[in-house]
Amino acid sequence: MSDCCNDKACEIELLRERQSNLLKIVLGVNLVMFLVEFAAGVIAASTSLMADSLDMLGDAIVYGFSLYVVARSDRWKSGAAFSKAAIMAIFGLFVLAEASWKFLHPVTPAYEIIGFVGLIALAANGFCLFLLTRHRDDDVNMRSVWLCSRNDIIANVSVLVAAVGVYMTASQWPDLVIGLLIATLFLRSAWFVANDAWDTFHATSEREDARSSLL
Repeated sequence: MSDCCNDKACEIELLRERQSNLLKIVLGVNLVMFLVEFAAGVIAASTSLMADSLDMLGDAIVYGFSLYVVARSDRWKSGAAFSKAAIMAIFGLFVLAEASWKFLHPVTPAYEIIGFVGLIALAANGFCLFLLTRHRDDDVNMRSVWLCSRNDIIANVSVLVAAVGVYMTASQWPDLVIGLLIATLFLRSAWFVANDAWDTFHATSEREDARSSLL
């Protein structure tokens, strides 16, 4: 009898199990950090922190979708990726609206809170990215998850830049600009994930049509 690990079906099952366990970890990390960052963003009156917290919430939802479809077909995975793209786009538009409000009602945020919480978020997301990197080329599902985590690192560094900028200028503008940049990153990633999902959906449909024509 051949060893289980030499069997293709067994290898796929082991891969899915590893993906599921990994997604559960990063889902938990992002949910906790969403609560921490959102509360800190409200207390500090920080657009950048609130934008980053929504990024965390979006990622938690994304990881939930990814966990649900990890053992399903590419068609399901492409559908989940479309949902992720929609969530990213909605959060990006929300941050744009919040930033517009701050333009009309300016307030200088607390740079100490922004910097401290930003460092914690960077450490948390660095851990998640480290775990996800080895699985980023598994499929469209894990690619979109890895992209979300990579964007988190960029957003976290940007939040730290905002903290320094607010400290140096004693104004809301660095925080507001960074919040807008994070919103732009949301929208750009939404476009990228949607395109990747469409390519996968189209390729899957072509394979299924080809199989149907042979029957």
